Amino acid sequence: MIEGVTVRKLRLIPDERGFLMEMLRSDWEEFDKFGQVYVTAVYPGVVKGWHYHKIQTDRFVCVAGMAKVVLYDGREGSPTRGEVNEFFMGIQNPILLKIPPGVMHGFKGISPDMTLIINIPSEPYNYENPDEYRLPAHTDQIPYDWARKDG
Repeated sequence: MIEGVTVRKLRLIPDERGFLMEMLRSDWEEFDKFGQVYVTAVYPGVVKGWHYHKIQTDRFVCVAGMAKVVLYDGREGSPTRGEVNEFFMGIQNPILLKIPPGVMHGFKGISPDMTLIINIPSEPYNYENPDEYRLPAHTDQIPYDWARKDG
């Protein structure tokens, strides 16, 4: 696992009306502070990535569909520099994924319908000076191929 990345299995609490699922609590180790909450959507087969933040910690929960979320540690001096982590998250695997600053990340919709990911970042978005650093989704700077792996 890339240093600083954490995964928490989330618990669905079902009843005859539906279910409730806590996504992040202030008494969990994954919480340090609150910036904002937003939802991002990705269509089937589409890749959104790559990007990282210098300041912000991201916390992803996929609430509709399934996503393949991929992390790459390109941080200078990190003991896990060069590592790639792949996570399948969503309705079939409800998890909270904490992504520390400096870790490149992207995701791909792998459901037949639109996938929705809630992000609870540590910082609010700065419109004048965004903490966003990007690479193309298909780049040779990251050792990862977004193609489906059949077999």
